[in-house]
Amino acid sequence: MARILITGGAGFVGSNLAHHMIEAGHDVTLFDNLSRRGSALNLAWLGEQHGEGFRFIKGDVRDAGAIVEAAHGQEVIYHTAAQTAVTTSVRDPREDFEINAQGTFNTLEAARNNGVERPIFIMTSTNKVYGGMEDVAVEETATGYRFPDLPQGVDESRPLDFHSPYGCSKGAADQYVRDYSRIYGLRSVVFRMSCIYGPHQWGMEDQAWVAWLTIQALKGRPITIYGDGKQVRDILYVDDLVHAFEAATKRIDVAAGQIYNLGGGPENALSIWQDLRPVLSAALGSQVPEATYADWRPGDQKIYVSNTAKAGTELGWTPEVGIEEGVARLVAWARCNTDSF
Repeated sequence: MARILITGGAGFVGSNLAHHMIEAGHDVTLFDNLSRRGSALNLAWLGEQHGEGFRFIKGDVRDAGAIVEAAHGQEVIYHTAAQTAVTTSVRDPREDFEINAQGTFNTLEAARNNGVERPIFIMTSTNKVYGGMEDVAVEETATGYRFPDLPQGVDESRPLDFHSPYGCSKGAADQYVRDYSRIYGLRSVVFRMSCIYGPHQWGMEDQAWVAWLTIQALKGRPITIYGDGKQVRDILYVDDLVHAFEAATKRIDVAAGQIYNLGGGPENALSIWQDLRPVLSAALGSQVPEATYADWRPGDQKIYVSNTAKAGTELGWTPEVGIEEGVARLVAWARCNTDSF
């Protein structure tokens, strides 16, 4: 049994991770300011599932003193707290920086000085640190885009090119986490994630697009697609991400100081509307109406697909939940929570 702290523990990734780790018998503490839509509902769900089997601290990673107190004595810190939307970062770059860059720095320092010898620290970063990848050839197909020269997707050797305030803040945090392993011996790991989806993701129009489109379709609300709807992403069901956290923790002697691109890979890549719409229609049991279209958003990539071979080789990890199954699970959860949307 390990003493585990999850920052952003009432968020989408954090609550799913917490549920798994509590069930596995670990001593779990959640740290969250409950500012994100749906976080209070996720916390209530964890309470229903586990009663007093975990601790909750209401706090903000921007508060260095609060995170120092929460991190003291923790053997494993999963840092999932973040500002996660590019559009929000463009509107308010200062807040984005304070949460993602400063907040991560605060949490790293709290881990480094928490009284535990070489605690484990795993951070959720983003593929946005690679920028627009304008030098990579892209081909348009009938329903999406493809990388003709990268059939297995983007690997970790790709040069960094932070694009958007969000890309900059997460990229700076990502590099701090990696360097704390080299400089201070912290057993730190970075997950550069593609699109994660699943239950307890409440979705917003500018972030968590699989959940957002699912909820809009389920509720019969209008759907707006920014761009042409042919943007391609590899999507990863949240249970598979949780298993990646577990794999990296168990193999920390290999994983410490490493960066892993995590997503569904080429086998789970689809265009955000042209391909997703029929999958959603099948899961809902009715045809999803066509969307309206608006201008592309800043920093949006025509295609991003993760090459997950490194995680497969070093962590023994591979995605297990396919698109149709994952979307069906998301729809089933959303149907049970329609009154909350």
